[in-house]
Amino acid sequence: MKNLIITSVLSFILILVSCQSDEQYENLNRDPKNPTQVAADFLFNGATKSLTDQMTSINVNRNVFRFFAQTNSTTTYIDEPSYIITTRGIPDYHWSEMYRDVLLDLKTSKEVAMANTELSSSEQNARVAQAEVLMIYTFQQLVDTFGDIPYSEALSDVTLPKYDDAATIYNDLIARLDAAIPDLSGTGYTGADPLYGGDSNAWKKFAYSLKLRIGIRLADVNPSLAKSTVESAVSGGVFTSNADNATVHYEGATPNTNPVWVDLVQSGRADHLPSNTIVDIMNDLDDPRREVYFDDNLGEGVYVGGNYGALSPYTSHTHLGTALHEPTTPANLMDFVEVSFMLAEASERGYTVGGTAEQHYNNGIAASFEMWGATGLSEYMANPDVAYATAPGTWRQKIAVQFWLGMFNRGFEGFTVWRKFDWPQFQLPATEMTPFPYRYTYPVPEQNLNEANWAAASTAIGGDSQQTKLFWDVN
Repeated sequence: MKNLIITSVLSFILILVSCQSDEQYENLNRDPKNPTQVAADFLFNGATKSLTDQMTSINVNRNVFRFFAQTNSTTTYIDEPSYIITTRGIPDYHWSEMYRDVLLDLKTSKEVAMANTELSSSEQNARVAQAEVLMIYTFQQLVDTFGDIPYSEALSDVTLPKYDDAATIYNDLIARLDAAIPDLSGTGYTGADPLYGGDSNAWKKFAYSLKLRIGIRLADVNPSLAKSTVESAVSGGVFTSNADNATVHYEGATPNTNPVWVDLVQSGRADHLPSNTIVDIMNDLDDPRREVYFDDNLGEGVYVGGNYGALSPYTSHTHLGTALHEPTTPANLMDFVEVSFMLAEASERGYTVGGTAEQHYNNGIAASFEMWGATGLSEYMANPDVAYATAPGTWRQKIAVQFWLGMFNRGFEGFTVWRKFDWPQFQLPATEMTPFPYRYTYPVPEQNLNEANWAAASTAIGGDSQQTKLFWDVN
């Protein structure tokens, strides 16, 4: 593979890479002194799809964040809803997918683009900036999944990379965004860009919204940096409607279908149910989104979630909604719903972001209804348990409930809302009563092949346990 050493995922990833088809990685074997535009396009497009697929999937072997967010329960197995995730090697899969199929391909796409003498310098820089934004997104996701991770020595020729401090990585990601944004122009990827088709203004909004996310994560642990980062992002221009969402539009035929459809329909299995955690909360609020989030298989207006962490018969519980059973349902890496609730939090903290917390809160709910095609928004907003002025709890709890509901189809962010706000109230898994997790444990191969660096990182974060909180989770 032309002297490439994939150090960020260590030797076990080298084995995995060798098992990939020659066709998938044929572009890596081309002469780097004579690259083609097709190679960079292929790598960028493939990495974007790999990232979106992994963040969207509900395959129990790949992604269990919807269990961690308690929006999904199960009919068939209880290990993963009980937070037992090492049996199937789920942390191992997520780690290798992000480093190998996303970060490595994006890094290589940047190198190929910069070496392409047929491109002008502005064209090269624009393509590199698009890939850079997605790399920053991915590194931040890895930090928020594991804590300290290989970063400064990742994707280099260091065979056993050290783990960098998570807070230090966050600081560098902010600086990298600031450096990349000016290069986002109309000369970047177009047809190979499944998110925005080369729309540079859209890419800038995505980058600034990502900066907003990184900044607001720091609010409880580094208030001054959080404030300056959030305000800088908002002044640059974040998402202002669902039209700005970072969305991949899937197709009706494999292999380009929504991965949720693959697991719910193509698999022929009936493993997933909405959990009683989310169904009970939405029932209490008489939330109209139940009609689109869920099926009415038990009768109109009747919704019964699966008992979280216990086996629940498929036929006697509410099913996931029609949209999740469609191969063409789009998936978002980031959306206006998320941005709106982050701005609501920022407003409550006194940051200069324009508007009020109530306005941003209302925007987030309205954007969720619009995205799902749900009706009954005005009646819902008039519900005293929903209206910002009268909804029960602190501002953190008010925002958290609606933010979490809005992240129904984005399990990782739903899990992160709970970690950030310690709300809504979750329940211990009914069968195992396993303690709540706050992170994935490090992959087992890291413990075996990069033992010294793994041990140092584990000590630095307070122990390689699912109950170890991330650096920004100080409440």
